[in-house]
Amino acid sequence: MKRRDFLQMAALGAGAIMMPGTLLGNPVPLDTPYSRLDARLNKQLADTALNAARGKGASYADVRIGRYLNQYVFTREDKVQNIVNAESFGVGIRVIANGTWGFAATDNVSKEGIAKAAEEAVAIAKANARIQTEPVKLVPVPGYGEKSWETPIERNAFEVPISEKVDLLLSANAAAMAQGANFVNNSLFMVNEQKYFASTDGSYLDQNIHRIWPTFNVTAVDAASGKFKTRGSLSAPMGMGYEYLDGRASSKIEGPAGLVLYGNHYDMKEDAVAAARQAKEMLTAKSVKPGKYDLVLEPNHLGLTIHESVGHPLELDRVLGYEANYAGTSFATLDKWKNKDFQYGSDIVNIFADKVQPHSLGAVGWDDEGVKSKQWDLIKNGKLVNYQAIRDQAHIINESESHGCCYADSWNSVQFQRMPNVSLAPGKEKYSVNDMIKDVEDGIYILGRGSYSIDQQRYNFQFGGTLFYEIKNGAVTGMINDVAYQSNTQEFWNSCNKICDKEDYRLFGTFFDGKGQPSQVSAVSHGSSTTRFNGVNVINTARNI
Repeated sequence: MKRRDFLQMAALGAGAIMMPGTLLGNPVPLDTPYSRLDARLNKQLADTALNAARGKGASYADVRIGRYLNQYVFTREDKVQNIVNAESFGVGIRVIANGTWGFAATDNVSKEGIAKAAEEAVAIAKANARIQTEPVKLVPVPGYGEKSWETPIERNAFEVPISEKVDLLLSANAAAMAQGANFVNNSLFMVNEQKYFASTDGSYLDQNIHRIWPTFNVTAVDAASGKFKTRGSLSAPMGMGYEYLDGRASSKIEGPAGLVLYGNHYDMKEDAVAAARQAKEMLTAKSVKPGKYDLVLEPNHLGLTIHESVGHPLELDRVLGYEANYAGTSFATLDKWKNKDFQYGSDIVNIFADKVQPHSLGAVGWDDEGVKSKQWDLIKNGKLVNYQAIRDQAHIINESESHGCCYADSWNSVQFQRMPNVSLAPGKEKYSVNDMIKDVEDGIYILGRGSYSIDQQRYNFQFGGTLFYEIKNGAVTGMINDVAYQSNTQEFWNSCNKICDKEDYRLFGTFFDGKGQPSQVSAVSHGSSTTRFNGVNVINTARNI
């Protein structure tokens, strides 16, 4: 992969962004016929691993047989830059022996290779036990027997010819160029995780997970001054098939200032045309005057703020200090949860975690330690009420079961606590974006993701965006530039005073959220409706360089 493409991918996500490890898999021919792993054979291989682990003294064992397919298509203007088609296949085995975790993995997917890896995992656990001070404590999970789950899709992206995908991307580029764009690059990311999980608890779980993400950057240049502006796509990555790209009119939302926003179906060409026009408009838009403003934040922007200021700080391992990689630990310490009165946000702020939302990136049937997916509250009526915890953490916060948010990004990565979908519940009263803007005297409407930073406790932060519109006396008066807002997590969420209803609810997400060491990536969505925050400090980024 070229450096330009690496940088393009690295700019797309949220949190700490990394290249996905499965890109390191074996390259495969383009348009290879799509196939699935054989669940019957997987069960035989899984039993081999479980029996070998128990035979060497493991008190618990689980095995993940994984096949990871990745296809990424990159274009620029009228040229195809790169096509990545990769497959990674192998087995990861996790055990508890002498009260301690052990893990081993192999790409020798045979009974002999798997048995050897299971024995190695037990040997590692027993070696680790010599320095273990407290035995691993797992909350119980039922055995589900033989079950399966698939992402509900209408059209498998891996069965769509490469030529059709390339034609889509190049046509979007051409449409943007026809509207006066000087440069356009776009990409299409497709992921298929075929995962078979089995454990000594009695589960044999076969899952087939699909994700897709179309995205672009459109740049307009002012030849006289040499200045340029770039507008990124307003798409979100989704847990869907290729049907996401059919641009169904029923999924579109008409926003203020003639904006078209997208829900569960996306029109890349239409968005690219709008991006070209808006990039040119950005060249002449006035610069923001610093000060306090009411902010109207649409879901494709607010999702990143949720991710950084709620999702990461409520990961229990960060709270406990077990995890500090990629932007530190957390201000949301256990004492704030124990008191049950920590005012994380205003009383209309209800933020929930889940692995079940339709079309979300985090939606699965079971997590990577065999826990059935569910939904639970993190912030209820503004109060901190829970965290994100897996089987060996749940007892720390007096939970009787795991939240089901354990994940590994590959068969050769050990699974650990990862962020589920974390979303802001919509308002209960009928209330549209246009209604919200009518109620704002002096504010800014912000769309799309931009640059951001947050401190090592996930508390003080700064966020930019893609598009910014000035609001005066209940009306959008025009585009502005150079906007970023600064706040701290508690102050910001307590300034939340209105949320649009469920008709405006949409998903933001990323494929490449980084965590851990060795580093792993995960895909996660954040849902919300457009939301207003009052009296937030806005700076002018052009004056603060």
